[in-house]
Amino acid sequence: MQALLSFDKAPLFAAPLRFFLTAPLFALLAGALLLVEGEGMFASRWTPGLLAATHLVTVGFMLQVMLGALIQILPVVAGANLRHPLVVARWLHGGLSGGALLLAAGFLFGQSTLLAAAALVLGASIAMFLVVTWRALSGVPSTSPTIRGLKFALFGLAGAVGLGIVLALALARGWAVPWLALTDLHAAWALGGWAGILLAAMAYVVVPMFQLTPGYPARPSWWLPRVMLGLVLGWTLAVLLEWPLAIRLLQGLTALTGIAFAALTLRLQGQRRRARADATYRYWQLGLLSAVFGLFLLLTATVWPALAELPGFSLVVGILLLVGGFMSFIVGMLYKIVPFLAWLHLQNMCGGQAPNMNRLLPEAAMQRQMRAHAAAVALLLVAVIWPEWLVRPAGAALALAGGWLFFNLWGTVGRYRRHLAKVVPA
Repeated sequence: MQALLSFDKAPLFAAPLRFFLTAPLFALLAGALLLVEGEGMFASRWTPGLLAATHLVTVGFMLQVMLGALIQILPVVAGANLRHPLVVARWLHGGLSGGALLLAAGFLFGQSTLLAAAALVLGASIAMFLVVTWRALSGVPSTSPTIRGLKFALFGLAGAVGLGIVLALALARGWAVPWLALTDLHAAWALGGWAGILLAAMAYVVVPMFQLTPGYPARPSWWLPRVMLGLVLGWTLAVLLEWPLAIRLLQGLTALTGIAFAALTLRLQGQRRRARADATYRYWQLGLLSAVFGLFLLLTATVWPALAELPGFSLVVGILLLVGGFMSFIVGMLYKIVPFLAWLHLQNMCGGQAPNMNRLLPEAAMQRQMRAHAAAVALLLVAVIWPEWLVRPAGAALALAGGWLFFNLWGTVGRYRRHLAKVVPA
């Protein structure tokens, strides 16, 4: 796969970097909100504070990094050159950041105007991004599982955002909709049809490249995006036709597909050629184990529905999948992608005089930040049982991890700029 990468087509470093530096601040905000609001946020999955914090993580952190990574990856991996990538990055970054803040504020303060504004800003920003990326990808044949996965993920993003807009407008205008079914479906599109497929497509490249594992087997790599998207589409049809048994079956199959991918990745990691376990490897291990446990709970709930009715079930699953799973994967990839891009651009601009990646972002700094993130995951899970004691410490740990991530990435950018100034003073 690495032989197919076209690094000469990479956009300017500033295009993806603005997303990577902004995302940790939203994780910090989510932790600060937990710290301020306290145990009342964990009363149920529907509390205004928890809805706000959840979307600070999903839109402000996850979506920010994923779309920034796509701006970088599309030309390098798929040969899909975006027109004016820096211009696209600027307006998309502004729309995502402003829309995420509006959405969180709308949930937190119960303001229908803010929710409607958030739906408009996010919907317009992502719609324009989808048009730009689809034009770039339309003439690119699906010659690899990664390219196919990127195309399917964009379709999943459209579904997730479309449902999100419907739910935000329904809440703002008081429409009568089946809230539970549509919210679960929105989560299925966002985590399965969008984030899950994109994660797999990127893993096909970054796991063998950065973790020195064998490549993913061809057959499951080609079929995973198609299977996952088909399951989410089937789930949508079952919701529209009000078939509860079909919904449970498709939910279970979706969880099982995610578990299969995680198990395959764990097996490949066990065969890696690098003996030392760095921060990226540890982050992926945490993410895979958290995802397997969270998906196993969802799978079990399809067989034993009473499990889903237990207090705190949705909170535990959400923490495992979002904070323990996707946030861990994303931070692990940021710790490879940002120093690698800094090194790559220094190589190109300084005639091969770039410092080692470990000098741009020291391993010790990543390991210390990872401990704060792992502590946040553990505290959040236990806080479901003892919210009055542990919600605020969990929020403090999450805010610390987000702030520390920003500090580490900003330090990398500072070293990049200082070295560039020495070699190319002009």
